[in-house]
Amino acid sequence: MYAIRRIGTKLRFANNVRQKHTLPDLPYEYSALEPVISREIMSLHHSKHHATYVNNLNAAEEKLAQAQAKGDIQTVITLAPALKFNGGGHINHTIFWQNLSPKGGKPSDALVQAIEKDFGSMENMKNQLAASSVGVQGSGWGWLGFNKLTKKLVIQTCQNQDPLEATTGLVPLFGIDVWEHAYYLQYKNVRADYVKAIFDVANWQDISSRYEKALK
Repeated sequence: MYAIRRIGTKLRFANNVRQKHTLPDLPYEYSALEPVISREIMSLHHSKHHATYVNNLNAAEEKLAQAQAKGDIQTVITLAPALKFNGGGHINHTIFWQNLSPKGGKPSDALVQAIEKDFGSMENMKNQLAASSVGVQGSGWGWLGFNKLTKKLVIQTCQNQDPLEATTGLVPLFGIDVWEHAYYLQYKNVRADYVKAIFDVANWQDISSRYEKALK
């Protein structure tokens, strides 16, 4: 009986072990997006910046679990900004890497029709998304998102690393990272040039897939 109780305890402990977040592999080489995004930027952005968000998120979640176990509500509340910032950074970048590709193909017919319905044309959508992304004050993201209630495509910006869906309810389809670490080594302070160029490596297959999943 004692042995059975011990096994049960071990199983409950194993089931309660928190799965740590990990840095996702890129689906292409660091140099694959050149000349739009240099190998140096991709390497630093992925292996340093994104990795830091992952590490800090895991550390914050560990502290959260300890605080919850102790019933320490003060610490739980204090950890909220770190969870939002690092969790958002992990979510946003995981989407961002998939949104880019040296061979992004073309948007699906369904996505083209939706873009034309909601923006008039693909060019209008690109111009509006670019203008919103360039206009972000400080650091943040420009997004093409989908409103599941109205069934419409929407352009939205988020400050810092705020995740689009958790912040606005919009499903993220295509995100443009306009933190300086995403472009400064190559484009200096000319954010507009970076934003314009990034459409050349947009992974329309991934964006279309996200749209089709959001429709379901």
